[in-house]
This record gives sequence, structure tokens and C-alpha cells, in this order.
Amino acid sequence: MGEQEWYLEYEINKNRPGLLGDISSLLGMLGINIVTINGVDNGRRGLLLLVDKQEKVERLRSILQSMDNITVTKFRKPKLRDILAVRHGRYIQRDADDKKTFRFVRDELGLLVDFLAELYKVEGHKLIGIRGMPRVGKTESIVASSVCASKKWVFISSTLLKQTMRVQLADDEYSTNNVYIIDGIVSSRRSNERHWQLIREIMRMPTAKVIEHPDVFVQQTEYSMGDFDYIIELRNDPNEAITYEIIETDVGFSAFE
Repeated sequence: MGEQEWYLEYEINKNRPGLLGDISSLLGMLGINIVTINGVDNGRRGLLLLVDKQEKVERLRSILQSMDNITVTKFRKPKLRDILAVRHGRYIQRDADDKKTFRFVRDELGLLVDFLAELYKVEGHKLIGIRGMPRVGKTESIVASSVCASKKWVFISSTLLKQTMRVQLADDEYSTNNVYIIDGIVSSRRSNERHWQLIREIMRMPTAKVIEHPDVFVQQTEYSMGDFDYIIELRNDPNEAITYEIIETDVGFSAFE
């Protein structure tokens, strides 16, 4: 079958000395290479493996099931969450009811940047929404992940430097290698028809689009939450509420109350 990556995760029932060494030796005897290994949860360990024959996978599965000290919790072709869990030593929190919603806190910005970068690297259209209160790190995460993915970021609307609302792009800004960033509040509250024509044009492009404040964005547009492929929620702490109480400031710009 050629060399393929597999993800093995097990829960430690009895953490006796030498357990990891025994498992590593078993993998070595089967001719299976360990790419990465790390703790991924309390009492769990994850391994990315490189296997060149399917019969090695089946043999390893059979042996692991007979071991009393561990319980295999996952043994599969690696998903993005598996790869990032091994890389960072923790799993991304996922909404139990809405599988496309992923939750992060500010202390996990490195994990969020890595997650977004991996999404950008996949070719084709993807629409990502990011919820979060002001100054929690939404825009910096989007920009940093673009750098990690070797993508150019283009602001269509933003409050990063005063208020930005683009109505056209330069020729070199049209590229499927770009990440387009839209502030849902700015675009929905302060835009004009030329700005919306540009957004619709970008929405049709086979590349990554990231919309901050997607809930406000869909309230004022023809788009819906069902159009989003991923929703990111970023908080200062796990219990922080994300609210959208908007006031008009004396200069006429939308702001958070």
C-alpha cells in the first residue's frame, strides 16, 4: 500500500515503568516507524505512525487489544485534530451538537494558528467564521496563520487600522493563494453596494475566506450560517460570553458596548 500515516491513541490503565518502552519496542519489531509521540489528554498518549503494509496494521491492532495495561481509544488514518493533538499535546475542543464549531481560549493561540494554517493549505473554497470579543486575538490569529501557511492575507473590511472597506482589488490581489479577511460588523453596518459586489465576487473564488463576527454578517446579508464550513469561537477564558451589543459612536462607527 506504500507508506501511510496512522494515528494510534491509547488510555493508560496502569502506568507502570517501561510501558512506553514496551510499546516502542513492539512497533520496532513490527517495522512500524514512530513519527511523533505526545500526551494528548489526561492519561492518554497519541502516536503518529508510518506503516508500509496493511498486515502490519492488523497485527498491531490484534496485539494491542490483548494488552491489559492500555485501552486503545483510536486507531485510524489521522484526522487534522489528531495531528494537532500530537503536535500540541491537547485536543481542540469541538461543540458536541455542531460538529463544525471549534472552541479555543486565548492561551491556545498557538494551537489556533496551527489549526487555521492547516485549513488554509487545503485547496479550494472554504468559509471560516470567527466569533470573539474585542482584543481577544481574532485578527492576529488570522494573519499569523496566513504567514504559517505561506499565504498572502488581504483585508476586505477591518477595524485594524481605523476602518477599512474595500470596493476593489488590485490585479495582483486576485489569487487562490490569498486569504481574504472580512469584518462582519463593518461590512454589514457601514458598507455600500460596490463593497458588496466585491464580497460576492470573493465569495465565488476557490480560496479561503475568514469572516469575523459571522452572526452579524449573516443578519444583514443573503448568506446564512449554513454556508460556513468552520466556526471558530475564541474566548479569554472558557466561561466568557460572546455578545454583540452594538452602539453607534459619536463618529458614526459601529463599536462594542
